[in-house]
Order: sequence, then structure tokens, then C-alpha cells
Amino acid sequence: MAVVAGALHRDDGRWLMHQRPAGKHHAGLWEFPGGKVEAHEMPLESLIRELAEELGIACPQAALAPVGFAEGGTAGSPQALVILLYKVSAWEGEPQALEGGAVGWFTPAEVLALPKPPLDVLLARQLFQNV
Repeated sequence: MAVVAGALHRDDGRWLMHQRPAGKHHAGLWEFPGGKVEAHEMPLESLIRELAEELGIACPQAALAPVGFAEGGTAGSPQALVILLYKVSAWEGEPQALEGGAVGWFTPAEVLALPKPPLDVLLARQLFQNV
């Protein structure tokens, strides 16, 4: 299953993370926002759609740049999961948790220390490897 995620970066050096809502897989853990790539979509189209649905923001495609990926299985499922991470450098609107959970802005060190699902741990390490 292909999944896309966005690493939103503010000018003050902080990065947005989304806390998974109660009742969902990995509830309470922090992740890069995003979601599944639908069969009719290219990954960038999916990310733009997912960020609008989850955070209420509009992102121009030119503001998205690939920065890494992580792959693995999910607990209790034989289905493979591949997450493509994109850095998001510009958007319109103020990000908010429209589908539950919470959002927060964190320094790279804080992001690395947050409790995250295993693949988001790998993505954060890739994103901040040169920081």
C-alpha cells in the first residue's frame, strides 16, 4: 500500500506533527500527516488532497519536494506499506486537526523524541540526518 506524508516546515525551524486520534491504530502517537494514495492518483495529488482533508490547508504542488521513504509491514496484516515523505515549504491556511487528534510544532530534536509509529521514526531520522 502506498502512503504519502508531509513534513511541514515553518521559517522558525519548527516542524508540524499530527497526533493520532483515540480509537485509531497507533492512537496517541505522533506522525507526519498524510494518507493513502488512491488508485487514480499520483502521490503528489494524494498528498495535496490528504493535507486539505486532515489539516484544512491548500498546498501548491511546487511547494512539495521528496525527502525520503520508509517501508514495512503493519502489525497483524500481511500487507506491505511504503510511506513517501515530502517536505512542504508553503501552504495557505492554518493547519488544524480536522479528523481528531492534535497538531503541534516541534524542533527537530523534539520531533525525534516524540513517541511515533515505527515508520515515522525512520522518516524523522531521514529528514533530520543532516540537521
